Amino acid sequence: MAGHSMTPPDTSEIPQGAAIVQVALPTGLDEQAQMGKRAFEAVCADCHGANAAGKNGVAPPLVHKTYEPGHHGDYAFLAAVRNGVRSHHWDFGDMPPVTGLTDADVTNIVAYVRALQRENGID
Repeated sequence: MAGHSMTPPDTSEIPQGAAIVQVALPTGLDEQAQMGKRAFEAVCADCHGANAAGKNGVAPPLVHKTYEPGHHGDYAFLAAVRNGVRSHHWDFGDMPPVTGLTDADVTNIVAYVRALQRENGID
């Protein structure tokens, strides 16, 4: 895809486990995104960091141009949760499937991630 570097970003200057990006937070979230935020914090934040800012050496930030809707559509998030993901954009290893989330949970999480992305100029 034009304009997208497939070389993993260099995170060598970021401490292990630290946030990879700075995330500006939206002033408000609709009900669906609020539910998604709760589910994200309960299930996803351990790896993807608070506010989806990533954790260096663990998992990438989802508030990143790599995950813009035109490159990773909403279904990509559902497929990642169901099936796991082979490491391809970042050098943090493969993502295992995630248990305990319904399709509705993932839809809500995507709404939250998209709200964060829009606030940070990714759309």
